Amino acid sequence: MKQVQSIALHCSDNIVIVVRAVAAGDAVVIDGEPVCAKSAIAIGHKVARYNMAEGTKILRYGAPIGTLTEGVSKGDHVHLNNLKSDYIATHDRETVTSAAND
Repeated sequence: MKQVQSIALHCSDNIVIVVRAVAAGDAVVIDGEPVCAKSAIAIGHKVARYNMAEGTKILRYGAPIGTLTEGVSKGDHVHLNNLKSDYIATHDRETVTSAAND
């Protein structure tokens, strides 16, 4: 089992960022504590810093970036499968802007 370090970008963040790719079964070190990864996680991706319920706002750099669509456990991958962005997708901006101007 390999240990992979993670970085909290801001003290109020509820996610950390992995500094190397993680294989399922590797330990992600979160705030000094190794936590077994349930799935593979790509370098630079978000990992839950705590157990969190569905509807929790995810904070990165201390700012909300999205809302969990399902609960996660400490060490779980936080990505498109369980996170809804708080931002309008790039491919929708033109449609939203056009509709607002009509």
